[in-house]
Amino acid sequence: MRSTSNESAEDYLETILMLSKELPVVRSIDVANEMNFKKSSVSVAMKNLRTKEMITVTDAGYIQLTQKGREIAEMIYERHIFLSTWLENLGVDEKTAADDACRMEHVISKDSFAAIKRYVEENK
Repeated sequence: MRSTSNESAEDYLETILMLSKELPVVRSIDVANEMNFKKSSVSVAMKNLRTKEMITVTDAGYIQLTQKGREIAEMIYERHIFLSTWLENLGVDEKTAADDACRMEHVISKDSFAAIKRYVEENK
């Protein structure tokens, strides 16, 4: 199982990815507002993500995913969309499906996710 700090980093990366699809630029305040976190907490997280070379931050404060950060963000985002849709198709309400998918997306192995995805697609 992944550590909570990895899960938190993955949530931040996924949020940056989602915001980058909606906004021309992403700033710490946008991430804080989207995640409903204090700006100070987001600033610490952004520093950690910069240190791990998952994001870059311009002098103007614009956050961009590095290739490494983008790969993780896209993996988590794909899992989230797939798992929440799958749960909804099984009859789980939208909010519960999204909440459960958010937890599952961090702990499921690549092999298990691929197997579930393959099974669902073969049995449509």
